Amino acid sequence: MTGRKRAVRARILGTVQGVSYRMWTRSEAIRLGVTGWVRNEPDGSVTALVAGADAAVDAMIERLWQGPRGALVSAVEVEEMAHDQAPADFRIVV
Repeated sequence: MTGRKRAVRARILGTVQGVSYRMWTRSEAIRLGVTGWVRNEPDGSVTALVAGADAAVDAMIERLWQGPRGALVSAVEVEEMAHDQAPADFRIVV
């Protein structure tokens, strides 16, 4: 996917820990060709930084609402970020 580059930080709320949400997110990110990272938060949410072509980032945001089997996403809060904050690949971080 080509076009304008952008990055977002997404906070995903709901039943998103203990359901392989981070592994699923990494797999979807690789499939879409976006970079960034994903991590569990102490409050039970998951945070992800997603960077890449505008259309790919939009597609990833849509997928974050779905999650893997067992996930029940109640909200995805998105904040625009500087594109240069993303790594060159997609990582699961602690």
